[in-house]
Amino acid sequence: MFPKSFVALACLATLASANPLEKRTATNVFPSPPTTSSLSKAMTIAAGQTFTPPQAYTRFDRGSGACKGQNEGGDSDAVFLLEEGATLSRVVIGANQAEGVHCLGSCTLDHVFFEDVCEDAITIKQKSGTSHINYGGAKHADDKVVQHNGGGTVVINSFYVEDFGKLYRSCGNCGTQYKRAVEINDVWAVNGDVIAGINTNYGDTAKIRTTRAQSVDDICVKYTGNNSGAEPKETGSGPDSSNCLYSTSDVSS
Repeated sequence: MFPKSFVALACLATLASANPLEKRTATNVFPSPPTTSSLSKAMTIAAGQTFTPPQAYTRFDRGSGACKGQNEGGDSDAVFLLEEGATLSRVVIGANQAEGVHCLGSCTLDHVFFEDVCEDAITIKQKSGTSHINYGGAKHADDKVVQHNGGGTVVINSFYVEDFGKLYRSCGNCGTQYKRAVEINDVWAVNGDVIAGINTNYGDTAKIRTTRAQSVDDICVKYTGNNSGAEPKETGSGPDSSNCLYSTSDVSS
């Protein structure tokens, strides 16, 4: 006879193999902030540190009138500045801000929700490495949600986006250009223009998997980027084997 503990473990193992944990998915249900904190200046999260507010999903902003539409802002206009390896967790970014989160190095955003994007929600400035954006959401972005100005890779997992211009854009006319990569997994996109915009002339790639797009014009748009500040030229859209790495079966409605 086997001991009871062995039998119990065997049963658990059988159940786990028969019923694997379901993959976490993007949600259109945004948290209700218990309180609001209006910051007088951007809050810096130091390298390697994690910031989670004492009350989960506290709303942070920069005070009434902070949003100036699509006027380009800098680090001083952000709500949060994340240094290399920093993590921002379980916060809501309110409408009263010009810039949401600036990642000065590779960073992680976990369960971060943007109620009403002003200029850009997330600006990635890392020179290399990988930043992760997990289990959050953003609404009402006239232009971009994730602006990738630096290098390296951005991974967007289980993210909900609604009423937007572009979920992700590799900078088309930054003074210093890089080869950039984005991986978009299990995203739910509603009422937008573009999931990913990339510069093929710099070797950018967009890998898109198990994504749901409803009333979205284009999944992956290709551009010829430049470092002169000129408006980049759009050169095409749709899946291929070199830059827009997905198939029609990877995107559902």
